[in-house]
Amino acid sequence: MSKVLKTISLKGFGKKYSGKVRDFYIVDGKRILITTDRISAFDVILGYIPYKGAVLNQLAKFWFERTKDVIDNHMISVPDPNVTIGKNVTPIPIEMVVRGYITGITNTSIWGSYQSGDRVIYGIKFPDGLKKNQKLPKPVITPTTKAESGHDQRLTEKEILERKIVSPKIWKQMKQAALAIFEKGTKICEKSGIILVDTKYEFGLDENGKLVLIDEMHTPDSSRFWVKKTYPEKFKKGEEPENFDKEFLRLWYAKRGYKGDGKPPKMPISLQKAVSERYIAIYEKITGEKFSKFKYPVDGRIRKNLKDII
Repeated sequence: MSKVLKTISLKGFGKKYSGKVRDFYIVDGKRILITTDRISAFDVILGYIPYKGAVLNQLAKFWFERTKDVIDNHMISVPDPNVTIGKNVTPIPIEMVVRGYITGITNTSIWGSYQSGDRVIYGIKFPDGLKKNQKLPKPVITPTTKAESGHDQRLTEKEILERKIVSPKIWKQMKQAALAIFEKGTKICEKSGIILVDTKYEFGLDENGKLVLIDEMHTPDSSRFWVKKTYPEKFKKGEEPENFDKEFLRLWYAKRGYKGDGKPPKMPISLQKAVSERYIAIYEKITGEKFSKFKYPVDGRIRKNLKDII
């Protein structure tokens, strides 16, 4: 009997699509998104984390509700802890990564390039003398391609406009929305004693060409969260900040020489448990609500909660 939700196949919903973390179906202009317990890092699915899907789905709901005054989002309803019904919009193949601090260990992070001596990264000029995990003078947008397979690639504003991935008007709206949501998210997180370090947003266009926020937002999968209280001392000592995100997992793999190429080391149960606890903890800190654990398997519950959708 499975203690995680690896994937789900639903009858009567048409073709099943799968991303790194979500399975989805398109029915009557709606996108039925099932957030599984799959976890990816370095653009590779590495294993499964108990309760992760429900944490992500419910945390995204929390944020979508609190940022709809900034920009409209795709969420219609959340009929199950692991499921969101969203508007089926045309996704824009750009990940809008907003960074408030210089950090990270992935190929798309700015710290790696900066450490190697680069000062113009993603077309943005950075000053000399920055240290790892330092707060930037102001948040920056470092876009990447949205890769369905393989690794996400860096983009600059110039490349986005030259390749005509989006029109200048839509690009301007994406930048304004991303920075405004990041600012609002930063303020809400600060009230919970958390620093929103960086995050990614995804957008789509509805049938009228209107920009809409999609996918998920401000979850430990797509964001870095640090503990505000201990950050200054940790930074001063050159130590890694206390975190509640996927960086914990990335560092575990990086220490074992894995950064996305070749076969990943097997994820031990102790790591699964530790990541699960962190995800639940950040959910509770941000929302102020207790996370409701449930019994696996959850396939039957999901089918029951979706039976009236079609």
